[in-house]
Amino acid sequence: MKLVAVILTKNEARHIGECVASVAWADGVLVSDSFSDDDTTALAQSAGAIVEQRVFAGWAVQRNASLDSAARMGADWVLFVDADERCTPELAREVREVIETRPEAGWSVPRYNFIVGKQVRYGGFYPDYQLRLLRVGKARYDLGRPVHEVVELDGTEGRLQNHLLHFNYDTWAQFHAKQRRYGAMEATILAQRGIRARPHNFVLQPLREFRRRYLTLQGYRDGWHGLKLCALLAYYYGCYPYWVLMKRDGEDAAD
Repeated sequence: MKLVAVILTKNEARHIGECVASVAWADGVLVSDSFSDDDTTALAQSAGAIVEQRVFAGWAVQRNASLDSAARMGADWVLFVDADERCTPELAREVREVIETRPEAGWSVPRYNFIVGKQVRYGGFYPDYQLRLLRVGKARYDLGRPVHEVVELDGTEGRLQNHLLHFNYDTWAQFHAKQRRYGAMEATILAQRGIRARPHNFVLQPLREFRRRYLTLQGYRDGWHGLKLCALLAYYYGCYPYWVLMKRDGEDAAD
């Protein structure tokens, strides 16, 4: 069974070398780059990866295109790894075992998440299963979910035991920047569905999200770090997309 590791990138010079090295055990490494303007592609090539570039058109579109590219490379399986993730040797051995011996169409991988220098275990950050190991021809990404994309499998899904290491954010500034990007993309999706901001979106939804993360998912067990994360995500998941919607509606009315 031929396995190709796929890494989607955009200005990932800080991470790409170590990421490619962590999946060098695969039969091929494909970096799908959205026209980085730093040294990402050069570093990826020097680390032994094949690099292709395409204009970013949404995460689901990018991943489907990468599945097609891997198929042209002769892949039977694809392992998606983000640039800020690292594949452990234990995970590599388990992946090799299941693709040779098991019938599942896809496998979810647990992640250890490190946020601003701290490993986060609660509030929804562990085990944080991600459906990343996909049998070629048996998996496609739902184009209706361009943010936090969803895989549609033609077959059953298994769960691996060993982990990816996910170094999410080095600084809080990076955290805020990425959440604002996600929120803006989510606002676009809501607008396309005809949804508009309502007063309760700015009160009830953040409160529900905070309660879910901090109490139900025990974010309090990560101490002050957990409290800060739960509060910020309550804002970014609960009301930020609606704030963007309201702002856009106001700009459209002014025009």
